[in-house]
Amino acid sequence: MAVLGSGGHTAEMLALLKTLDRSLYSPREYVIATTDHTSAQRIEAFEASDNANKSNHRLLLLPRSREVGQSYGSSVLTTLYAMMHAVVLVLRSRPSLLLCNGPGTCVPIAAAAIALRWLGIKYVTVVYVESICRVESLSLSGKLLLPFTDHFLVQWPNLVSKYPKARFIGRLC
Repeated sequence: MAVLGSGGHTAEMLALLKTLDRSLYSPREYVIATTDHTSAQRIEAFEASDNANKSNHRLLLLPRSREVGQSYGSSVLTTLYAMMHAVVLVLRSRPSLLLCNGPGTCVPIAAAAIALRWLGIKYVTVVYVESICRVESLSLSGKLLLPFTDHFLVQWPNLVSKYPKARFIGRLC
């Protein structure tokens, strides 16, 4: 299961996904925000480029936790709403691996995956790849998920000195 955000998050995730052997990581599920039509098109194009595994994926829609420009106060309610949907998605899917790179949409999904682990239902390996644009500090999503991930990967070496759990992997794109 991979979580996509809009714009740069999707571009970075696609760069990461291109390095994976799709026959080993199958079936694939992509979580996108209900209002993110661009990422849906980009995933379909990405999957169409692999003729052998075309039908081995599906898109899962999740309400956004917070829209761009939305106040933090009102985002509490929308985050709770997204969290309820995330729990349902993750319970139905029971992924083995969750791959995310920072969009706000990944926080409820990761929380639901971690809850599956804590409840003993299924161990979901959580891999978080911090965005290339995070040079000096982690994103809010990264800060929230850092303690709970199995692998926390950064693209700038100076972040490892600030966040010892992080592992430097270099630039993805």
